[in-house]
Amino acid sequence: MNPEHLGQILAQAPTPAYVLDLGRLRANLAVLDAVQRRSGAKILLALKAFSMWSAFPLIRQTLHGVCASSPWEARLGREAFGREVHSFAAAFSAADLRELLTTSDHLCFNSFAQLERFRPLWQDSGVSVGLRVNPEHSEGHTPLYDPCAPGSRLGIRRAEFEGRSLAGIAGLHFHTLCEHLFEPLERTARVFEEKFGEYLPGMQWLNLGGGHHITREGYDLDGLVALIGHFQEKYGVQVYLEPGEAVVLNAGVLVTQVLDVIHNQVDIAILDTSAACHMPDVLEMPYRPPLFGAAEPGEKPHTVRLAGPSCLAGDVIGDWSFDTPLAPGDRLAFGDMALYTMVKNTAFNGIQLPAICTFEPDTGEVAVVRRFGYEDFRGRLS
Repeated sequence: MNPEHLGQILAQAPTPAYVLDLGRLRANLAVLDAVQRRSGAKILLALKAFSMWSAFPLIRQTLHGVCASSPWEARLGREAFGREVHSFAAAFSAADLRELLTTSDHLCFNSFAQLERFRPLWQDSGVSVGLRVNPEHSEGHTPLYDPCAPGSRLGIRRAEFEGRSLAGIAGLHFHTLCEHLFEPLERTARVFEEKFGEYLPGMQWLNLGGGHHITREGYDLDGLVALIGHFQEKYGVQVYLEPGEAVVLNAGVLVTQVLDVIHNQVDIAILDTSAACHMPDVLEMPYRPPLFGAAEPGEKPHTVRLAGPSCLAGDVIGDWSFDTPLAPGDRLAFGDMALYTMVKNTAFNGIQLPAICTFEPDTGEVAVVRRFGYEDFRGRLS
């Protein structure tokens, strides 16, 4: 991030706060728009990664819609985004499906059992129905996020297609990637076509899912455009992609403040930001976010462990080194904090939820979009 912009954010944002850089968001959207224009594909925003609906008016100028994983996400997409809504879940209840059929344009089933059980509900609904498949080709670097891991519950395997009717099915969907560049998609698409290509003639669409880091430096955009062109020209399908991270990659920071510094074999700075509450991927993946102005442990004179204020003993973000010792009141900014943060945060321990803000680089101003208080915490309980 531009040092001047970072300084403006640190000076203006409350703590803790997620701050969305509108300039970086526009730059990401420009890359995605170029892919759409060159290839004819339609790109959707995966709400599971980023659901900050105040940013939807900007995003929907470029992207064709959203993909949802639940009735609430689909409703948010319908009401706040206003373009196409594509829905998928590992399984639906009858009540959820009835609601989704009123808010979705596309809907994917995860099993033939649910497809047939609910056929009376969907076959005359006007919703375009598809199936999620499992190519059984793993590119996942983290088992927790690998839909093709052994025993996965996500997607229908090729063997299960034998003897099955595809009456009413308009498309196929696979989602097997996580933070990947183009080459894993190319390998997966090759396996998918070998196993499922016979079912594509006569289909209307093919959804290549998410996990594509299209806006990351080094992504082979030409290769992606060519791959999309292959499927569209050979099979006559409309290709969809549904990245979440690529839309807001490196477009958000989490601003935090040092509350105290203690020493127990190492210096430990307690922040007003919690890994457990505000950036859970740090503990789940595990994931190490970038930290502006800091370096790896030992590279600078003062190495400090950064940790959250919760009672969870493992609420530790990680170790970094700094030019000078940290002190209460110092402000820090973690990078890449727009994705999988706001959508996953919790109020465990009653810890304050970060404010949600935007930063406009053209003016240098931080705007607070939403603050959270006690009533927000109380309202989640009973």
